[in-house]
Amino acid sequence: MQQRIERYGRAAATIAVLVTVAATTAGCLGKKTSSDTTKNADAKEFTLSIGVNSIAGGKNASQAEWLSNWVIPKFVEAQKAKGRTAHVTLQPSGASDEDYKSKIALDLKTGSGADIYALDGIWVGEFADAGYIKPIEDLVGKDKADDWEGWAQIPPAVQTNMAYNGKRYGVPLGTDGRVIYFNRKLFAQAGLPADWQPRSWSDVLSAAYRIKAGVPGVIPMQLNAGTAMGEATTMQGILPLLVGAGHQIWADGKWQGNTQALRDALGMYQEIYRNGLGDPVIQQDAKGRDKSFQAFAEGRIAMLLEGDYFWRAVIEPTKGIAKMPDRDQTVGYALIPAKTPGAGIRGQDFVSMSGGSGHVLNPASKYPQQAWELLQFLNSKDATIASVAGSPRLTQRQDVNDEVLKNNPMLLFVSQKVLPLTAYRPGFAVYPRVSQALQQATLDVATGTPAVDAAATYQRTVEPIVGGVGKVASG
Repeated sequence: MQQRIERYGRAAATIAVLVTVAATTAGCLGKKTSSDTTKNADAKEFTLSIGVNSIAGGKNASQAEWLSNWVIPKFVEAQKAKGRTAHVTLQPSGASDEDYKSKIALDLKTGSGADIYALDGIWVGEFADAGYIKPIEDLVGKDKADDWEGWAQIPPAVQTNMAYNGKRYGVPLGTDGRVIYFNRKLFAQAGLPADWQPRSWSDVLSAAYRIKAGVPGVIPMQLNAGTAMGEATTMQGILPLLVGAGHQIWADGKWQGNTQALRDALGMYQEIYRNGLGDPVIQQDAKGRDKSFQAFAEGRIAMLLEGDYFWRAVIEPTKGIAKMPDRDQTVGYALIPAKTPGAGIRGQDFVSMSGGSGHVLNPASKYPQQAWELLQFLNSKDATIASVAGSPRLTQRQDVNDEVLKNNPMLLFVSQKVLPLTAYRPGFAVYPRVSQALQQATLDVATGTPAVDAAATYQRTVEPIVGGVGKVASG
């Protein structure tokens, strides 16, 4: 998941152009498809295919193997028990993310391709705007779309990763969440509790000042800033602060510009980097993020805001890229607080950001009802447990997480406490450029520019990107 976020930050601008050009040159918003939600619903024999950017022995091999060896044969068997003959094939790919996106955009535009496609959640908005995908209810009927037990197991916040304008376009497949990690040993030296849970930004800053005063030589806090860290700055830094100030980067048809929420978020950067609570130099280093990982693992950073990837793959005691043998005893984790209690989005006390992918239905499918049945099947409890294959990770389903993560307190914490309140990035073609403008604003502040000036510059930068002043909230 985290690797996908980083790749997205580098490649998405190029990818988005491909989809935009495809929609423009087509002269229409996608090929028109039948609106008959009962098309071939009574077929006793049917053929379906699943398109994914994974391939056995190659890219995302475990997903391809799960689909080929578990989902497809089990689904065919289940259909046989209902008196139906199902022929299901996998259309694997090991392409780069940009090439895969370009291919499925062309397939969907021309009304061809697989019946079900794996799709990154960050693409949903632009694919929907292009007319390439449609809400599930438009393809199978609202009653059928809503009447699935799985929706009750997927937190509404997680469902938004495959939704757009209040409509479900697909079903999420796994996700992640962000927290504040802290070093309990360093906290103890500063007189802070081992079960620390800040309830406001002031609480976070208070802890940072106590670390600065009581534990010399330690960087109190790492809050990703700048362009060198790319999308990691946006997802682990400015966006969590922005939702903590009560606003998502895009909402109600407008992007956040020079608003009080953005000024507040950048003001947090100003407090941290102007007062020696963070290291501005590491934010400008091409390998700064990796260096911050190592510094945390070595006890030289007290607090760090990151995703569950950090726990699973970075400071993992035996296989991590910055191994921390005493991780389980030394590292604590806390929810990210809103600016003040209740000030976060949806009136929340705590906030987070997440990423992830999922599956959508092809509007051109000859068998929409059967395709929807297959999509439900591959997101069933049994199928989701099989997809984990003994390697604990966050899934989209709470019932599965409760079962497979019961011996992993950190991931269970994210599943139970973080996912219900998380938020996702908007799936628009212009988002990568907006993200880059946000990154630059954080860099400006970290290197000395006042937050109010950085916010004003950001507004001027983002207006032409998103279509003019009318598309940007300010004030």
